[in-house]
Amino acid sequence: MIKSMTGYGKAECNLPGGKITIEIRSLNGKNADISIKSSLIPREKEMEVRQYIAKELHRGNIDLFATIEQNAAEQAKQINKEIFGSYFKQIQELGFNTCTDTILQTILRLPDVIETQKQEITEEAWEQMETAVHNAVAALNEFRSQEGEILYKDVTGRVALIESFVEEVEKYEQERVQAVKERIHNRIAELGINPDENRLEQEIVFYVEKLDINEEKVRLRQHCRYFMETINNEPNPGKKLGFIAQEMGREINTMGSKANHAQIQQWVVKMKDELEKIKEQSLNIL
Repeated sequence: MIKSMTGYGKAECNLPGGKITIEIRSLNGKNADISIKSSLIPREKEMEVRQYIAKELHRGNIDLFATIEQNAAEQAKQINKEIFGSYFKQIQELGFNTCTDTILQTILRLPDVIETQKQEITEEAWEQMETAVHNAVAALNEFRSQEGEILYKDVTGRVALIESFVEEVEKYEQERVQAVKERIHNRIAELGINPDENRLEQEIVFYVEKLDINEEKVRLRQHCRYFMETINNEPNPGKKLGFIAQEMGREINTMGSKANHAQIQQWVVKMKDELEKIKEQSLNIL
């Protein structure tokens, strides 16, 4: 079954410093464009994470987020003693030798005196985070599969509609040929000329052959079958389905240019409408 490129996954892990949440989301894209938007993941582990995501998700614009909800003890802010001492020394040099409450509060409000301890990810903690990353990717893959089922029903239903529209076109083909012949004969009668009947018949046959759409119908049906074979049998068919849809469009356009019949043109327009929706949906198929 096909997968969508759109998806979302989330997983959590509890570390001594707090709870870490891993979120990953993806949108459609031509290649695997992976962005890691967190400073919690150690730099030496980023390449490993990227390779894992690319292997599991294949394609898409993929963003990974990691956030931490620190424990109360970890959230306590620390005084940077070195910076505090530097500020106090400068105040003493100005002649204020006593550390009053007012001076203390003033120093504590100065830049960089109060700092929050940065969460350090140990090797043991990374093992838990890595498991959370894998779980988030698995959740995203499951989301993609569910979306893929919806996409499959949609695009295959539209392919079936196009095939049924070809059958509707065939109902008017004999009528169309007869109408072309009648128009030619009526025009000759209006002009009041007497052409050679054998030569006229040859020219009519030649003209009607130019309007013949049998080859286009055959190729369009072949493309529809190939589309179904590809979506049913290939693991990640999105790009190929886009190419097949382009070929389907060429046959439909040629059919429309040769139609020369109002009802056939209407069915061709309906084919084009369904094909455009197939193309849009194919862009989101992995």
